[in-house]
Amino acid sequence: MAEQDKEIEAGAAGTESKGSAKKWIIIGVVLLFLGGGGYAAWNSLLAERFLGMDNPQTGETGYGPAKAKDEKFGVIYEMEPFIVNLLSREGKRYLKTTIEFEVENEDIKNELTQRTPQLRDAILLLLTSKSFEDIKRPEGKLRLKNELLVRIHQILPGAGIRMLYFTEFVVQ
Repeated sequence: MAEQDKEIEAGAAGTESKGSAKKWIIIGVVLLFLGGGGYAAWNSLLAERFLGMDNPQTGETGYGPAKAKDEKFGVIYEMEPFIVNLLSREGKRYLKTTIEFEVENEDIKNELTQRTPQLRDAILLLLTSKSFEDIKRPEGKLRLKNELLVRIHQILPGAGIRMLYFTEFVVQ
């Protein structure tokens, strides 16, 4: 009888180790599926929201298609820095930013130079309507960039503005 109990206990121990190995294999497979699903969800849904990309596979953004590799850079038009008060309930917050535009050619750069007062006015009005909460995250900065481009295109419809760059962005 004691020998039978020992055999039963030995058989149960072998079964436990086999069951334990199967359990770990199943957990590993489930984790692989969850990881793959998470990656697919990020790539198809969330990258657009957090990175401002319409198509994360090609890198196209919400403010214009990505440039082809063989396309040349445009002409850069730099504006004087902007220093504005942000909307704030908790004391004063300031934003200092420098904006540059990439344009198609020198003619458009000259037109921007002539229209600087209108551009600065539109940009200042938009910047001062923002709070720190609006612009503290990367997606907020991308949204601001898109809003600025919309305002600029209202002033200069059809202008060959390729891109807007923040070359300085400091909040205090």
